[in-house]
Amino acid sequence: MSRQVGDGAVLDRQRGWVDRLPPRLRDLAVLARWDRPIGSWLLLLPCWWGLALAPAAPSPWLYLLFAVGAVAMRGAGCTVNDLADREFDRRVERTRNRPLAAGRIGTAGAVAFFAVQSAVGLAVLAALPRVAALVALASVPLVLLYPFAKRVTWWPQAVLGITFNWGALVAYAAATGGIDAAALLLYAAGVFWTLGYDTVYAHQDKADDIRVGVRSTALRLGAASRIWIGGFYGVMLLLLAASGRAAGLGWPFYPLLALPGLMLAWQVARVDLDDRISCLRHFRFHREIGLAVLVALWAGRLFTAS
Repeated sequence: MSRQVGDGAVLDRQRGWVDRLPPRLRDLAVLARWDRPIGSWLLLLPCWWGLALAPAAPSPWLYLLFAVGAVAMRGAGCTVNDLADREFDRRVERTRNRPLAAGRIGTAGAVAFFAVQSAVGLAVLAALPRVAALVALASVPLVLLYPFAKRVTWWPQAVLGITFNWGALVAYAAATGGIDAAALLLYAAGVFWTLGYDTVYAHQDKADDIRVGVRSTALRLGAASRIWIGGFYGVMLLLLAASGRAAGLGWPFYPLLALPGLMLAWQVARVDLDDRISCLRHFRFHREIGLAVLVALWAGRLFTAS
């Protein structure tokens, strides 16, 4: 079981199998955030939601394919993000010891590593049906623009949500050959989910962000953040219910959707937005919330309404 580093250099750094790698490989793994799998989970789960929503059960191969793609593209995205933010990261307590910010990896090495991870992502893309591959390619501008959003808008978390949940559309298209209203509602639900959990995450850095001069919903919403986060989660649940109805999911979907609803309500009530450890712990809890949504979708599909 992984545990958090106690030296405080990088608040959300976790120890585990990555620390058994040689130093150079370890730095590459940290650059790709392999030591912090929660980001890959949050990228993957909307993909699995899209597969679970499909009218016919998709091949298990697609679940595996999207898992590989999520790890590769999350790592590639983090590499681009750290390349864009390395000067900012040097001035933020939580990120100043990241490999690029600390100078343990140079720009050329990071670009080469990005190319390798992108090649894996392209291999996954090539294995998808043509329609799904085209939908996936449409997200590339979003992936490239996101690292710069915090410089120009108070809502970079919205840009992340639009980008990070695109996999729901790709997966649904891979399973069905197209996109319909149910898929779009599911995607929108994911966007509001990300708005909530990434606002919690952003509260870790609000003091540093003010000093450095970057923007976030944590700063924009301030003392009202808890109310807004609760609102984001409420809209997410309404959109999930609407997606299930549009897809014709059976009755078990709706009572089972109450479980992630209760988990989200508990988080809104309990998270301490002025405590970095509390924010990080509640952020990581969204893997379980996303899995609870997935179970509800599976159950609803098993008992599809006639």
